[in-house]
Amino acid sequence: MDFTRIIELASYTLPAIVTGFVAYSFFELHIKNNDKKRAFLLNKQAHKESLPVRLQAYERMTLFLERINLTKLLIRLSPISQNKHDYENYLIEQIEQEFEHNLTQQIYMSEECWTIISTAKNATIQMIRKAAMSDKVENADKLREVILNDLLEKQSPSNAALSFIKSEVAELWY
Repeated sequence: MDFTRIIELASYTLPAIVTGFVAYSFFELHIKNNDKKRAFLLNKQAHKESLPVRLQAYERMTLFLERINLTKLLIRLSPISQNKHDYENYLIEQIEQEFEHNLTQQIYMSEECWTIISTAKNATIQMIRKAAMSDKVENADKLREVILNDLLEKQSPSNAALSFIKSEVAELWY
């Protein structure tokens, strides 16, 4: 083969290779864009279907936090006897039952939100236990009084958790 034949062959082959490479690149880009579009549409549909369920979970946990707010809890649950330990156990039992009733809601919210809600529950129980251990608490009525006086000095743990829930729900809209 002579040199002119090789150049002629290269002049036909090189444009074909470049055209093939460009076509392959465009085809690959098209496939990737279609995959992204399909994933976006699926995600959008899933979000549309899951949003009401997630909002319902946040609503239920808001109700839970309102119900374990010590001020409201003490008004709603009057002492069953004058024994401070009976009343302490009764209050804690009500909080635990309320929490167990809403345990499944954790799958619809962030890990951080669920941790804050659990911490608020535990802090509320701790406040009740701390007040019951006080030497000045002799009966159930005095326990209520001490807990309510403590709440005058500091914020209820459920209020901080409620604020976090509100901010997390606000992020769902963006």
